Amino acid sequence: MTDVPVTTKKDWTSDQEVRWCPGCGDYSILTAIQLMMPDLGVRRENTVFISGIGCAARFPYYMNTYGMHSIHGRSPAIATGLAMARPELDVWVIGGDGDMLSIGGNHLIHALRRNVNLNILLFNNMIYGLTKGQFSPTSETGKVTKSTPFGSVDRPFNPVSVALGAEATFVARTHDMDRAHMQAMFKRAHAHQGASIVEVFQNCNVFNDGAFASITKKDNRDAMLIDLQHGEPIRFGVDNERGVILDDDGLARVVDVADVGVEALVVHDETADDPALSFALSRLASGPDQPTPVGVFRAVERPEYAQSTSQQLAAAQESNGPGDLHALLHSLPTWEVT
Repeated sequence: MTDVPVTTKKDWTSDQEVRWCPGCGDYSILTAIQLMMPDLGVRRENTVFISGIGCAARFPYYMNTYGMHSIHGRSPAIATGLAMARPELDVWVIGGDGDMLSIGGNHLIHALRRNVNLNILLFNNMIYGLTKGQFSPTSETGKVTKSTPFGSVDRPFNPVSVALGAEATFVARTHDMDRAHMQAMFKRAHAHQGASIVEVFQNCNVFNDGAFASITKKDNRDAMLIDLQHGEPIRFGVDNERGVILDDDGLARVVDVADVGVEALVVHDETADDPALSFALSRLASGPDQPTPVGVFRAVERPEYAQSTSQQLAAAQESNGPGDLHALLHSLPTWEVT
């Protein structure tokens, strides 16, 4: 195989005019991806971006790669088919919280549990943006929108908890205000063999402006973002004065380190086969106004779906010989409809 040509951001940027609302967080995510792609050592012709419907779903138009703007919620299913038929490709799946967790929720969890080799980026702005501001599956209880004028009574999804519950092998979270952190998470996701999902806190400045400001604004990050580091005690704060422990009931809780000592803090283990710790960390914050973990929650190795099915087919052919489609179609039981 010939060497991968050297590329720049310009090579990965299409000639299409970017059409998002001025100030939308999608711009920073797009820029982070376009700047990162030359560092991955991959070819544009072997890279595919697949999206569903929504503001985030415009993404494939702006990448100078193969791509598909598919239908609402079905991008993980379409991407699964491509990844199985063409396992040599890098397949990225782009969608918003409404697209992937509402009509697409079923497709998302099955792509994750099967461990299909996909890089899934879920842009979470806690609102439906393209359809002009209805509440979404991640909107907080009590959210007043055009579709919930008296406040939403729904309990919101936590995307990281959903992914961990589906036994995803790679789960991470980042936000649109930190390009370096986004790129680090996206690179980790790309390097993972199997299904990876990265939740990206993304600001919708028109219909849900400032939803994550209390944790992602630069002045708030030290006190509110908990940067998970594998093998390290979980600490945060301007002077690392706060930390995370597990209660006797297994729930994660924020404490002052001075009160409990460093030895009492949870040591993060992203490679633990049991996702219980990662799940507890995902439940640490009940909303975007509390200290919130970011980084890699889980990164474990499991058999990849396309590889496993290919091995199964090869074994069947070795045992039984090549298939006979004609014989299959004319085998019993058959019947005539009159």
